[in-house]
Amino acid sequence: MVKVGIINVTGYAGAELARLLAKHPQVKIASVTGRSAVDQPLGEVFPHLAEMGLTIQPHVDDVEMAFSALPHKASAEAIAPLIEKGVRVVDISADFRFKSAEDYPRWYDFHHPAPYLLTEAVYGLTELRRPQVAAARLVANPGCYPTGAILALAPAVKGGLIGGDIIVDSKSGVSGAGRSLSLTTHYCEVNENTQAYALEGHRHLPEIVQELAALNPALSPRVTFVPHLIPMTRGILTTCYAPVAEGVVPINPKGEAEIIEEYRSFYRDEPFVRVVNAPPQTKHTWGNNACLIYPTLDQRTGRLIVISCLDNLVKGAAGQAIQNMNLMLGLPETMGLEALPVCP
Repeated sequence: MVKVGIINVTGYAGAELARLLAKHPQVKIASVTGRSAVDQPLGEVFPHLAEMGLTIQPHVDDVEMAFSALPHKASAEAIAPLIEKGVRVVDISADFRFKSAEDYPRWYDFHHPAPYLLTEAVYGLTELRRPQVAAARLVANPGCYPTGAILALAPAVKGGLIGGDIIVDSKSGVSGAGRSLSLTTHYCEVNENTQAYALEGHRHLPEIVQELAALNPALSPRVTFVPHLIPMTRGILTTCYAPVAEGVVPINPKGEAEIIEEYRSFYRDEPFVRVVNAPPQTKHTWGNNACLIYPTLDQRTGRLIVISCLDNLVKGAAGQAIQNMNLMLGLPETMGLEALPVCP
């Protein structure tokens, strides 16, 4: 049994990690921390986790593997000493997703406390970085929005099927904003309401651009990303639009079939990404690690439209982190993540 620790178990992503890891057959949660609840039983903070019998500590101790679910900057500060001690880490914050330290003051309003680790950190979108993740000692778990967007677009970008002018429209449940109180996520503000936000540039935008450009450096993607907050707890539904590259496939039913086959081939052996035959719904992934993808061709405009669906707390956070951990430890990638979605 590998001893693991969760830094900041008191957030939604940390709690979801604890829930999923509790039944993992090859790991034992040896230590959990939470700055707001030190020395409290975990079951007092989250009654659904009471049977785990854990007490929240000030620091993770005596672990071989750690997950950090701290806010940005604080996560990097906590991770650097662990790496020096030889502990392997999956970071759920944004602190190691960018390759350039110069991006952090612009997008996250802080100067990176451990820039020397940025070149080493592996971007942990498992489906696209499997060999690198397996060999890494520090993995940067992708953001929830980028996970849905990049997986939706990766086959088209990699295969040169689309031009670089890309629109990503995403709708997220409220848990994506975290557990801290704020007016914008207050029940009375969110209920029976839908709103777009961060139109000037969401923090996940450069992450999406960085990874799409890495898939096809010749594309030079120009991405417009508009996120929306909708009145539900979990889930992200993303719709991506891009013009089909001239001369690549015919703009007719035959071309659409070719695009769909490209997607099916790209994800054929992936355990958690499924290309589906009808537009997916957020309930179809509620509570599990799947990302469902539906590509189609708008033959009137010559645009590719791709819809993706995932649970922001599982494939968008904790489940993806465990998927990465499994690879890092040489375990089957699906271990501990086999649960079917909850419906309704």
